[in-house]
Amino acid sequence: MNSAIQKDVELVEKALESSVPVRGGMQEEVWNAMRYSLLDGGKRLRPVLALEFCKLSGGTEEEVLPFACAIEMVHSYSLIHDDLPCMDNAAYRRGRPSNHKVYREALALLAGDGLLSLAFETMLQEDAVAAVGPAKAAEAAGILARASGACGMVGGQAIDIRTEGKRLTLEELEQMDAGKTGALILASAEIGCVIGGADCALREAARKYAAAIGLAFQIQDDVLDATGDEVAVGKTLRNDSVNEKCTYVTLMGLERAVSESARLTEEAVAALRPYGEAAEVLIELAESLTHRKQ
Repeated sequence: MNSAIQKDVELVEKALESSVPVRGGMQEEVWNAMRYSLLDGGKRLRPVLALEFCKLSGGTEEEVLPFACAIEMVHSYSLIHDDLPCMDNAAYRRGRPSNHKVYREALALLAGDGLLSLAFETMLQEDAVAAVGPAKAAEAAGILARASGACGMVGGQAIDIRTEGKRLTLEELEQMDAGKTGALILASAEIGCVIGGADCALREAARKYAAAIGLAFQIQDDVLDATGDEVAVGKTLRNDSVNEKCTYVTLMGLERAVSESARLTEEAVAALRPYGEAAEVLIELAESLTHRKQ
């Protein structure tokens, strides 16, 4: 892992740990369930994007960190809910039993709800707003709300549920994944630009980059689901086949799916030209996602 990305990840991990302290009392179990999923590692792709685009746009790590953590909280909530029996019914996530397997279904549902609420509490706390100003904080919160709602992540998941067992066109599959996976990745880059104060040209470059890596990321996910090793990937595989879901592998074939992921990565790298040499970290990040094994 690139040293700059590793530093970002360590910064995010420390901030997330302090955001969900160990608590006692009658609410202890739901906080433990929230901590279980939020603090279990992962690539931290989305907060890294927010951090890097903020710095590229002239902002600081300290300014964007609460917003980066909020994005990861939303992502973690979505994974808890995705794994539930009423959704993907996945037994494992990141090499460990899924949240509902440890805390039971009702608590897992509440833990996801708790993380979603905590995300907006975190980004709109007094210190975070004071550091960037109310206008930037409000814009960032609006971006995250749209990306995680019915026009974004929730909408994409709804399409996924509705189309189980049905044959989709490539265009329909891309529409689903633009919401389910791409919306939060795109929001991460946009929020980094907002907090950093990027101009219109740089924000458009960031959106193009994020849209390309978001789709490449999902295609690689489908490739790993079809070909990966569960121990290496760290989650239940072959669920797409079991749930009769249409994927890029089933539509394109394995070879073409791999090729398309590589093409999108090249597209993402090209989108970063307005940022110049300063974008080297994001270039390396895009390339690493294409070749990941988990």
